[in-house]
This record gives sequence, structure tokens and C-alpha cells, in this order.
Amino acid sequence: MTLRPQDLLRWSEALAGIARTGLGFTDNPYEAERFDEILHIAADIGVAAGRDFASDELVQEWMKHVGRGVPGYQTPKVGIGAVVGNDRGEILLIQRADSGVWLYPTGWADVGYSPAEVAVKEVFEETGIVCVPERLIAVIDGLRAGFTKIPLYSLVFQCRAVGGELVAHPQEVLDVGWFTEDAMPQPLAGREQWATVFAALRGEDVDVYFDAPRNPVWERED
Repeated sequence: MTLRPQDLLRWSEALAGIARTGLGFTDNPYEAERFDEILHIAADIGVAAGRDFASDELVQEWMKHVGRGVPGYQTPKVGIGAVVGNDRGEILLIQRADSGVWLYPTGWADVGYSPAEVAVKEVFEETGIVCVPERLIAVIDGLRAGFTKIPLYSLVFQCRAVGGELVAHPQEVLDVGWFTEDAMPQPLAGREQWATVFAALRGEDVDVYFDAPRNPVWERED
């Protein structure tokens, strides 16, 4: 059995989530002490897996988000992605300023907006293009997929461009453009998903992608 940094990250975040939720619900000082100890163990695992913190710093970062009762229940963050197509069969991609990698527009889910509204907002802010969401095509666990170091669910919408002009966001985007399937830019995020993405843009019957449950769900996948 090969142990991957991805597995360590997932275990670290799972333990940290249990500990922080426990701290948010318990009034027993003995239980709080045990949860704090679990949190420190989770931090050690996270640092070993590549988190960019010292162990004590990671604990402090996690503790910033401990609340009381239901607000303290730990859940993954939510990101929204938008796969936007046009009438020429092209896809809208951005070159991210933080990594230099090309990807569809994506951003954090903002409070006060529905997921589909976030997709529209992110596309316009990052590219200057106005779009209409048409269907949800993927729900992805970022930790399991290996593209994030924090608990994150990504909701990806297929969208249709209806207006606007290409304008790259000055802080978040290095470049922006429309691309055909046989002329994608490099470096490009991911590997296998683009054929399915273009099939969806062509209107083909594409199933919504989601991470299949492990069996049993609490064991790591091989």
C-alpha cells in the first residue's frame, strides 16, 4: 500500500474538522483538552504532508474558525467554476496569476449569491464576458482530486456566452482567451476532463461528474 501526501492531507483535515467541531459543541474542559490534542496531531500530519505552516501556526490558523454550536460545525469551503462556450465551439479560459496555469474561470462561493450567480459574477469579473449558466456538470472534492490543500468542494457549471468583451482581471488573471479543443494553451490544468468538457459544450448528453463513494466510505482509495 503506497501512502501519498494526498492521503495525509485528507486525514489531517478530517481530524482537524472533527476536533474543531468538537470544540464548538463541548462545554466539558476534559473533552476540550482531548480535542485540542487531536488538533495538534492533525497539524503535525498536515505539516508532514506539505502544508505551508509550522505545526503551531497551523493550529492557530484552524482555531480562528472555531465557533460555538452549529456555526462551529466544520464543513468544506465551496468553489464555483464556469465552463463557458461560444457559438464557434470555443471555450473561455484564463491564465491564473497565482500559478500561471490555464483553467476555466473559478472562484470562492460568496455569501448572498446562489452558486449559479457566483458563476456569472466570476466569469464577468475575471474575463469581461457575460454568460448564462445552463447546467451543472461536475461536483468535485478538491482534496480527493489533489488540486487543493484545504477541504474544498468545487461546483462546475456549463455556461453560454451572451455578450461582453475579453478583459483580463488586473490582479487575478495574466491572460484570457477563447480556444478550440485542438489548440488548447499550456500549461493547462488537469488532464482527462477536457474531452468531456467539450462534449458538454457541444450539447452532448454528459452525466454530471462526482467522486464515487469509497467502499466503505471511511477507507482511503488505492
